[in-house]
Amino acid sequence: MASLVAYEDSDSEDEFGSRGRERVTFWTIKKITAWQTLPQTSQNYNQAGSNTAKRYQTSPSGVRPYIPKRQRLATPVQREDPRSPVEKVSVDEARVNQMLSNMSEKVKPYLVHKPGRAEIPRRLLMSLGGHQGPVNTVQWCPIPHLSHLLLSASMDKTVKVWDGVESGRCLAVYSCHSGAVRDACWTPCGRHLLTGSFDNTAVITDVQTGQQIVKVDNQFKVMCVAFQPSDQEVFLCGGYSSVVKAWDSRICKVVKVYKAGIQQTLDILFLRGGVEFITSSDSVSRDSAERTLIAWDYQTTAKVSNQIYHERYTCPSLALHPVEESFVAQTNGNYMAVFSSQRPYRMNKRRQYEGHKVEGYAVQCEFSPDGTILASGSSTGSAHFYDYHNARMLHTLRAHSQPCLCVSQHPVLPANVATCDWGGEVKVWH
Repeated sequence: MASLVAYEDSDSEDEFGSRGRERVTFWTIKKITAWQTLPQTSQNYNQAGSNTAKRYQTSPSGVRPYIPKRQRLATPVQREDPRSPVEKVSVDEARVNQMLSNMSEKVKPYLVHKPGRAEIPRRLLMSLGGHQGPVNTVQWCPIPHLSHLLLSASMDKTVKVWDGVESGRCLAVYSCHSGAVRDACWTPCGRHLLTGSFDNTAVITDVQTGQQIVKVDNQFKVMCVAFQPSDQEVFLCGGYSSVVKAWDSRICKVVKVYKAGIQQTLDILFLRGGVEFITSSDSVSRDSAERTLIAWDYQTTAKVSNQIYHERYTCPSLALHPVEESFVAQTNGNYMAVFSSQRPYRMNKRRQYEGHKVEGYAVQCEFSPDGTILASGSSTGSAHFYDYHNARMLHTLRAHSQPCLCVSQHPVLPANVATCDWGGEVKVWH
């Protein structure tokens, strides 16, 4: 240190010049000051802390602390920046608490007796506006005493829950995605929502609190989601990828991967019991579509059959019959085809449901609770109702001016139906 001070006192010129000496002088004084004050700082710290408490270092602002991989994998909820608009959830807790605890007065009389035969809706009950983009799907809550709740998922990145039986009010808005919500469904318990989005994520949200219980990244745009019937903690995701992933919501890990070798998966349908499931894809050749429908073994991830549907049309949606061993595929050939849900999944070539238009839209189809009526939307904006057993069209409902994408029949009320369209409108019919 003495040599450094002596160097500063010398008047001899060096290669740095006068400016260099000024820089060296400033650096030397700064270092000497720091060395002189260091023992005093250490002494003050020892006096202030009489115990042997560990001194923690604070992270600079804007730097996230490191979280071990094992801890990240064990955490079931993926948390985002609270300032981000993605996490904003508009939930009227009073209304949600009431809707989950009280049943609708209009639904209550139908819970005492066995559901009767399904009926055809004739008139408009209410129109539910509020979405700013196309509504891809609507679905009634499957729990009978909560069946007044109506779910809608839209390309405007939101999911909404409505009172679709009495008031028509929007009870909650969930904005858990940064991309368009392509598919959504109720969990079997009726208190959570499973949604899949173009932001590559699938989210399970608590209906009452609006909190995200599970959020997983599929690394592809999600087109369809489905719960495993025999294990309600497992759900499947398909989309713009050659694989379908099965996630365990308890550990947020992929437990099974189904390699289809196609460009994208359009829909997923579990058959009765959950042992096997069907996927529809966009794989079409010029003459046939041998991989349009693929049957899978859930446990082994093996393909059971890919020779189910041989027409040169894609199938945007699938529906399982609630009673019989059959399922229906919506096709871009402007008809619905019916198949056996048992091997070898033969197509009934004598029965086709025609009269509606698909024309490239993701038009969905659905059975009534008793399986006697098959409903479908249409690119013309109409809702069509067919007799399942003879394929005869029963009624055409002029529902929307934009393409009608989904027709959902109420699980309890025999003549209540919800529809949605490409313009963002949701309607309830009776």
